Amino acid sequence: MSRFYDSASNLVRRIYEKRIDAPAILDAESDFPNSAKFAVAWQAIRDEAIAVRMDKMPRFHDIMPEQADISANDGLDWRMFILKAYDVEVPENIARSPTLKRLLAECPEVKSAIVSFLAPHKHIPRHRGPFRGIMRFHLGLQIPKEPGGRPATVMMIDDREHRIADGEGLLWDDTYPHEVMNNSDQPRIALLLDVWRPHMPPDMEVLSRLIVGAVQIGMRYRGVSYTG
Repeated sequence: MSRFYDSASNLVRRIYEKRIDAPAILDAESDFPNSAKFAVAWQAIRDEAIAVRMDKMPRFHDIMPEQADISANDGLDWRMFILKAYDVEVPENIARSPTLKRLLAECPEVKSAIVSFLAPHKHIPRHRGPFRGIMRFHLGLQIPKEPGGRPATVMMIDDREHRIADGEGLLWDDTYPHEVMNNSDQPRIALLLDVWRPHMPPDMEVLSRLIVGAVQIGMRYRGVSYTG
């Protein structure tokens, strides 16, 4: 990561950690009730995702060069089909995903929605997100399996192993250290949602809105293409 990004992330993280005490793994039923809508529709979401040309989608470090150390670390692809990023929609991509378009319209607490394509044997090294104002929801769409049937994609979150299968979800706080390994010969496809954290202290609510606004300005300034 760039020194500026790393320093800013550490500062923001420390501010939130002092004001919001949150576990690494969260309760989707209480903290993100609408997660059930996405889980019920996982097969339709998967079918729309499979129709996307993965090789035409940008890699994470194409979008955020400062993340090259976790995206371009091993020469294997981590590509993203971005439908919405911090409330800024990508109309061309939304139009290709009618199921997600409907669900996102029903769930305004979802600030970002990305279909993540992880290449076979891709390893995303241990890192931390900066922003506790949102929660991360993973939904398995096409998860490779080990010979014994277990999911072959491993998420280490706060040094604990988590595996989700097709149609299964996990809500968690990405400010905790985490890494991901796709231990298979097949790509992994998952839906990643950034969800507004409920019941924040008023000052953190205000700060979170300021951060989202700043990110939106930065996205427009960069002018990155999010389409294939």
